[in-house]
Amino acid sequence: MEVGIIGLPKSGKTTIFNALTKAKGTATHPTTALTPHFGVAKVPDYRLQMLEKTFHPKKVTPAEVKYIDIAGVPKDFGKGEGIRGQFLAYLMNADALLQVVRAFEDAEIPHIEGAIDPKRDIAILDLELAFSDLAIIENRLQRLEASLKRAKSPERELLVKEKALLERLKLGLEKETPIRQQSLSEAEIKSLSNYRFLTAKPMLTVLNIGENQLLQASFLEAEIYSLYPPPQPKIVSLCGKLEMELAQLGDAEAEEFRKALGVAEPAPDRIIGFCYQLLELITFFTVVSDELKAWTILKATPALKAAGKIHSDIERGFIRAEVISFQDLEKCGSLAEARKRGLLRLEGKNYIVQDGDIITFLFNV
Repeated sequence: MEVGIIGLPKSGKTTIFNALTKAKGTATHPTTALTPHFGVAKVPDYRLQMLEKTFHPKKVTPAEVKYIDIAGVPKDFGKGEGIRGQFLAYLMNADALLQVVRAFEDAEIPHIEGAIDPKRDIAILDLELAFSDLAIIENRLQRLEASLKRAKSPERELLVKEKALLERLKLGLEKETPIRQQSLSEAEIKSLSNYRFLTAKPMLTVLNIGENQLLQASFLEAEIYSLYPPPQPKIVSLCGKLEMELAQLGDAEAEEFRKALGVAEPAPDRIIGFCYQLLELITFFTVVSDELKAWTILKATPALKAAGKIHSDIERGFIRAEVISFQDLEKCGSLAEARKRGLLRLEGKNYIVQDGDIITFLFNV
């Protein structure tokens, strides 16, 4: 899973990146160079601890989330020009977008618009994403017009269908409705996958608050939620500066500080949880060659495709899958006991993998 971080200049997006990835030394000062910062965060999963006690592997590998922060933004970003060039290319490759919106006050870091106004900034960022998608749509519609003049059936029918869909999306965007909130069939969503529209990507809005606003976090989130009709976007508030500092401490020390501040859950863990919800992801586990490993897949993924997540050879030579749910294994305490109780199942390639399944794939190539 790759999450692209966006935000207006001086919103603290690189500070948020540092907090999420525990990065050290990533520059947070303004720059005009479009430099990508890549960072990885381990996905916290309490189930790994129990599985480690059960299987005693030599190595435990949690799932990972990859974040990308583009240091620097084009000079015209935020001015209604859309996202273009290299900046657009980086974001198009992301599975989801994390939109950082400034809510903190700091006289030493003046806001580019002159005053703090999260609602205004969200509107600016949403428009930039929409303008980028509109530019792609308009360019494609021009090419479609030229192609339709010389196209013959059945190619012409496909082009007409594509044109009608794009015109519908364009109309929605012009009414400030992102593509992800427009009514699309599964077939239409699939047909649009190559476009990688920015407003079609799942979006998480992060309010970057000051330490003095921690007690107001829920109120600030509710204010932003009030802007949107259902289905509402995911919104979470956190203090980027504080979380960046806590990320450099040991786990026990950081937890102590959070308790003192009344912050129940580490912000990076909350962000990952929201990303999983947005992308409809689940986790399954394997224990092979003394390695316990967590794998991330989409909900409703069949066993055959889950096998391919590990290696194409396993998918190609798939025979069957030995499966036990995490809950059943936890109750039994061991695979041997689970087998005795008939809870270790043999499943075929069409079995839909469930969150928390522990799977051993049998294959032959």
